[in-house]
Amino acid sequence: MSEQEGYVKQSIENNLATIEFFHPRSNSLPGDVLSKLAETVTDLGQNSEVKTILLKSAGDRAFCAGASFDELVAVSNFEEGKEFFSGFARVINAMRKCPKLIIGRVQGKAVGGGVGLASAVDYCFATKYSAIKLSELAIGIGPFVVGPAVERKVGKSAMSALTIDATSWRSAEWAYDKGLYTHISENADEMDAAIEELTYTLTQSNPEAMESLKKVFWEGAENWDSLLMERASLSGKLVLSEFTRNAIAAFKAGKR
Repeated sequence: MSEQEGYVKQSIENNLATIEFFHPRSNSLPGDVLSKLAETVTDLGQNSEVKTILLKSAGDRAFCAGASFDELVAVSNFEEGKEFFSGFARVINAMRKCPKLIIGRVQGKAVGGGVGLASAVDYCFATKYSAIKLSELAIGIGPFVVGPAVERKVGKSAMSALTIDATSWRSAEWAYDKGLYTHISENADEMDAAIEELTYTLTQSNPEAMESLKKVFWEGAENWDSLLMERASLSGKLVLSEFTRNAIAAFKAGKR
């Protein structure tokens, strides 16, 4: 995976691990980026040097455009489809099971799987430009894999509204009111200052207490290893339908 094709980088400084991901298409998430994200989260969770993890994307505009349309179009059979959506399941489950608190940095718009990532962190910073959208139904599928993480943060009613109205953006303020974001700043500089303050405090905190708290926060999600894979199978089946094929093609052509 070259930097031109996307990357996942990690760094550790003063007990804070930073994970940065990038893809030239608005930080979308092809399979190799998803795989590396899951691997990196898991590895850092077991690193005794790390007390807290910060998840961010590169650039100053889109946080994450969600699934890679190029890979969705290329899916030719059920196994390929299931494997692609399993990538999202593995990332969310890696974040859920990571014993370290994960802080999210959302500098711009988040779509589909990007909303899933923002939902799977334990505390999420954003700017006023960080609007969200679950666009899956508009291309003939649904946010089945990321849905449990989104619902856990915003509740079933808000998650249903996001899913049904798949073409409308919800503002950062809406996401804050529903509990997806826990802090909103006017711009990235202000957000980064707030992130620095919180992460410093967390790196000085008791790691055993934070690990125990994380387990409490995620109570009720113990079945997600199987649940999210079942959801990946459902998405893998739907992406092969003629309706979805045509919808994705129209979306890529800018007709929907």
